[in-house]
Amino acid sequence: MKHVTLFTVSLLVLVMHPASAADAAGKPNILWLIIEDVGGDFGCYGNADARTPNLDRLARQSRLYRNAYATAPICSASRSAFMTGRYQTSFGAHNHRSHREDGYKRPDNVRLITERLRETGYFTANIRALPAAPGFEGSGKTDWNFAQDGNEFESDQWSDLNAHQPFYAQVNFSQTHRRYQMAGHNRTDPAKVILPPYLADDPIIRADWSAYLDELASLDEKVGALLKLIDREKWRENTVIFLFGDNGREDFRGKYYAYEQGLHVPLVVRWPALLLPGSTSNDLVSLLDVYATTLALAGVKVEGLDGWPFFGLGAMRREFVFGARDRIDESTDRVRTVRDARFKYVRNFQPQRPYLPPMPYIEVTNPTYNRMRQLFAQGALNPVQAKFMAPHRPMEELYDLQVDPFELRNLAADPASSDALDRLRTRLHIWIEETHDQGETPEDPAVVEQLLSGRAERFARIRKDMGLDQPAGEIQTKAP
Repeated sequence: MKHVTLFTVSLLVLVMHPASAADAAGKPNILWLIIEDVGGDFGCYGNADARTPNLDRLARQSRLYRNAYATAPICSASRSAFMTGRYQTSFGAHNHRSHREDGYKRPDNVRLITERLRETGYFTANIRALPAAPGFEGSGKTDWNFAQDGNEFESDQWSDLNAHQPFYAQVNFSQTHRRYQMAGHNRTDPAKVILPPYLADDPIIRADWSAYLDELASLDEKVGALLKLIDREKWRENTVIFLFGDNGREDFRGKYYAYEQGLHVPLVVRWPALLLPGSTSNDLVSLLDVYATTLALAGVKVEGLDGWPFFGLGAMRREFVFGARDRIDESTDRVRTVRDARFKYVRNFQPQRPYLPPMPYIEVTNPTYNRMRQLFAQGALNPVQAKFMAPHRPMEELYDLQVDPFELRNLAADPASSDALDRLRTRLHIWIEETHDQGETPEDPAVVEQLLSGRAERFARIRKDMGLDQPAGEIQTKAP
């Protein structure tokens, strides 16, 4: 009982009896630290190559969740979901960078977390401007697939928080988003990194992986500086910290793809009033649950959400987590996934498409993507790696994540796995029906054309400058 404090008792009362805007005293501050394009690659997740002492220290003060998932492997769709507590597929926010110019409005029952929290007395901020001491600024990223009116947050200034408590604030970190700014700094020795088995052991790929680890080290320094600032403000005892990624790292089979590397994200929560410091959890958690948990901590009760609290009052354990991949830039595709504690099921609704469709943005930002295609053309990949260069995919994929965490062996045709296949196939079908998945409805071609206008010419120029229009053996693989 040593972690049950008077603040805990008052918090439980607030959760059971939601307060009005006039009765916000005693509620915790809530801070979301959102990292772009990051996997579970910190030292506290077992990555021996990572230099993340500050993130690891935060994990020792918190509960670390090992099985947290975004609902999409791309920022705009994932953010549209975790900022509203609703699957992006359920309200037309599933296609990347859609509805930017057409004035699309969310349904009335789909509301930003800031709207709900302001009604109960919270001050809301998306922090860009920080004091000089941390030495950086927040990116301020929102990137939602629906129209915005400019009133989503009340401030972007850290300096406003002390005078406006309780607050909900988020700080967005862009360090691990390509293009990598630390590339070429050689702080990580490329020869010593451990590559995942789906990547070829190649100097260019090693250098790119090392650059990602260098970005993690840069991110770690900034998180450490922010944590010191929180302590200086004397907020540690009354501020819940959620640190998580918006989607997985941008890697071959990572971001953009509905595999583990694209959907699996880190999640660390510091709130010693309810969570034992240094504890870990293997429970399945969706980022939708971060929304629901935040509202519960603030004493806000909402019906009809697609997530629920994963700790505290009303907490429930998930049996399944779901993911969705739809159009990303020029690449039209529809993929749905579901996993339980052991198995992952992938349904490819357009199996005639390749595993790696042409995507101009990746081709000019991701040297590993280009190098893998080059090595495939040269016949230099092993059978496991070459499989993911195929021009088409199976309709169904099934992976046993306990023994195959990198999803290398598809068990969909294995009779011994038929029970798992049937169970997850059925559960995915039920989820699609229950959530009114809008992914099968085609986008208006005119809207997509307008959205992507000018991109083809711009990327063609960049491709030419990079040598990407040359024969495969001559492709330049260094990102600018």
